[in-house]
Amino acid sequence: MKALVFGVEGEPWDPPEGANRLVRHLAVTPMRLMDVDDARPLLPDWVVVRPRLAGVCGSDAKQALLDFGEEDADNAMAALCSFPQVMGHEVVGEVVELGPRAEGVEVGARVVLNPWLSCAPRGVSPPCPSCQAGAYSLCHNFAAGPISAGIHTGVSADATGGYAELMPAHPSMLIPAPAGVPDELAVLADPFAVSLHAVTRHPPAPGGRVVVYGAGSLGSTAVAALRVLHPDVEVAVVARFPAQAELARSLGAALVVGSDDQRATLEALADWSGGRLVGAGALPMCHPGGVDTVYDTVGKPGTFEVGVRVLRQRGTLVKLGYHGPGRWEWSPLYFKEISWVGSNAFGIEEVEGRRLHGIQHYLEMVDAGRVDLSGMLTHTFRLSEWRQAFAALADQGASGAVKVAIDHR
Repeated sequence: MKALVFGVEGEPWDPPEGANRLVRHLAVTPMRLMDVDDARPLLPDWVVVRPRLAGVCGSDAKQALLDFGEEDADNAMAALCSFPQVMGHEVVGEVVELGPRAEGVEVGARVVLNPWLSCAPRGVSPPCPSCQAGAYSLCHNFAAGPISAGIHTGVSADATGGYAELMPAHPSMLIPAPAGVPDELAVLADPFAVSLHAVTRHPPAPGGRVVVYGAGSLGSTAVAALRVLHPDVEVAVVARFPAQAELARSLGAALVVGSDDQRATLEALADWSGGRLVGAGALPMCHPGGVDTVYDTVGKPGTFEVGVRVLRQRGTLVKLGYHGPGRWEWSPLYFKEISWVGSNAFGIEEVEGRRLHGIQHYLEMVDAGRVDLSGMLTHTFRLSEWRQAFAALADQGASGAVKVAIDHR
């Protein structure tokens, strides 16, 4: 089968004249499209899935584009991945083969991938306390054999992902896609579930104001989740690119501001939320602030600096975006007694009194007409066009890309 493999010698490629830094990185990224052995069930109870659409996650893009931030890091998660790997964990596909002990799924089923390589897929019994609680992203056994280390599909050398013509999966990782939900919406289930997890774990104050920092996949889905579950809450969005800003408005954002000028962003958010700016420095602080919660889907030092400055005393800064480490001026964090919390993907979520997997909540909401992300998937590319796919995300201002996917259909 054809597979896009990361962790190998790359292919020669000349970037377009005038290309930005990230596009130029595609000339040196350790990735190439290769012929590899067809995917097989990793254990007797696994199956094989043929991807139909595979979304490009922000973490995939950062890896392929070598966008790791400016500072060196001793990444604490290095032991929870293995190479070489085939990325792609946002997948809607079709089951094409069953292992001899596979149960609960049939050949021909259209499914959405729950990518966590937690206890059940790894054959660990009894499951760890996190898996028993449905918190699969906090599993204790991401390095347990016989499957190579990896927190989810696409970061394990064995559990190859959706940037290939076939991929393995455990039945517990497959959620049926309703017939009324097309591939183009089903493939957005993973990022929506990430945002849903953040909102359910750290809900906004009733009738309050929140900021969603970033308007890519996670930012867009965070706005959608907030609008459907907390319609009484006002949402402001910080968007970097025009296409993102347009989508945020269509999803119900009360205010959309740009991100290029930190001070202008801060002043606009302060004016909207009723925060009072103090300080004569380059970047003042709201004291008091008027924002209850900031959902930061970017996770860079500069976004944190704005977030803690607009938050009210004892507000909450939720980090659900992934970026490399960096220094930032965090005195408002302790001065205002702000809660800075991480939100790690998804699992079983309680929504409106029902405990279901976050992906299943999304599929049901779409099928019922409660959530519509039709404008979010802006670009699709064939597997052979993988560089164009990543280049669209590397230059979103020019491409207008919000969500990009590999189309195997």
